[in-house]
Amino acid sequence: MFARLSLRARLILAVITLGAVGLIAADVATYSSLSSFLIDRTDSTLDQSHMQAEQSIENGSNFGDRGGFGPGGGPGLNEFIQLRSLDGTVVRTDANNRLPDGTTMPAPKLPATISLPQSSGGGDRVRYFTVSAVKGGDRYRVRASIEANEPNAILILATSLRDVDGTLHRLLFIELLVTGLVLAGIAAVGLWVVRLSLKPLDAIGATAAAIAGGELSRRIERADDRTEVGRLGLALNAMLTQIETAFKEREASERKLRRFVADASHELRTPLTAVRAYAELFTRGAATRPDDLERSMTGITRESERMSLLVDDLLLLARLDEGRPLTREPVALEEIVHEAVETARMVDPERPLKAELEPLEVVGDRERLRQIVDNLLANVRSHTPPATPVRVRLAREGAYARVTVADSGPGMTEEQASHVFERFYRADESRARASGGVGLGLSIVAAVAEAHGGTVSVESTRGEGSAFHIDIPLAADAQAVPREPAYAQSHD
Repeated sequence: MFARLSLRARLILAVITLGAVGLIAADVATYSSLSSFLIDRTDSTLDQSHMQAEQSIENGSNFGDRGGFGPGGGPGLNEFIQLRSLDGTVVRTDANNRLPDGTTMPAPKLPATISLPQSSGGGDRVRYFTVSAVKGGDRYRVRASIEANEPNAILILATSLRDVDGTLHRLLFIELLVTGLVLAGIAAVGLWVVRLSLKPLDAIGATAAAIAGGELSRRIERADDRTEVGRLGLALNAMLTQIETAFKEREASERKLRRFVADASHELRTPLTAVRAYAELFTRGAATRPDDLERSMTGITRESERMSLLVDDLLLLARLDEGRPLTREPVALEEIVHEAVETARMVDPERPLKAELEPLEVVGDRERLRQIVDNLLANVRSHTPPATPVRVRLAREGAYARVTVADSGPGMTEEQASHVFERFYRADESRARASGGVGLGLSIVAAVAEAHGGTVSVESTRGEGSAFHIDIPLAADAQAVPREPAYAQSHD
């Protein structure tokens, strides 16, 4: 049942319960203290009355002689006096049961036998106890004693507790009234405070509902770090920012994936269409015509190789995306760059190419590092005129080895440079796929560099050329002092 209540109801119920427990404990303590005080005072009054009754017994007179106890010389108002023998026989009794309004009170209902405690030192044996009246709801406070000078008799004095009970009843009524009013006040103030304190939670709930409805930019307003709920709001705002960012990144990733799949399908469709066309040419009789047969087989082989290269590139990117580890071994990076430069000179002997290489060692996959340098040089051949000069440089940049491939070609705009490492992106969409590639070369450069813990970047100005930079962490034991370049060659 309690678990089904709202947080507001639980807090109010807890506050009221705690207040009720405290007030009831205070009421019980006050009631008990006053009751004990009034009973003790009544016992003191009985002690004073006992002294007069004892004098009357010593003189052999009636209880009322020599002035008695009350104003009339006998027992006081609502007092009862009785003298018994030890066997319980009543010797004398006197009572004043008159009330101020003229009515009489019923006598106390005394037990037939009264046991008294033993007295140490031979003094009086005294016992105090409370009894009810013979009828009605009144009570009497009783003092029973065996006097040291009268050891064969029991002197009993009883006085009404009507005034004491009346006082206690009034106190109980006041306590109940005050307790009820205080609990009502606690409930009202507690409800106001709880509502005010939980108001930010209502705002959090409304914000969460709005976010669930698609408003990812909604945030919790007026979140104050000085309160628990405010700190919760700040934490939720931070979490919501991360969630919104994650959603945007997921949407961007999904868009990239859809574009990647579409581009890959488109790129594969072109060679597949060509293979199908050459196959149809074969089925239409090329097998009996040597020239057509050679043309068909050559075309199928060429397009198959093109598809194989595309699939290999896609598989490499997929493995890198999955975070599969590459080979990790010490690699002399200047040797790799030198081999790539020499290959580029053999492929394009007319292009001026200058290299400045500092001997630096990194840890990584030799084949993949060679591949990214080859890709940068191939990118230059594909997007710059044949006579455009190229500069290749390997040098230390702090804790990194930086490979720079710069050209003096047409360059790129800022927009093109921001997308140049995206998959299937072409800065010049008008270029033929046969000469311009499929747009995966620079994507592979970026992915391999990141797999080695490095980065890639590009600096390009339209009409002035481009410079691509690859930064790979140096090996832990790489020499800190640069040496003379191992390969500083140029080819004009």
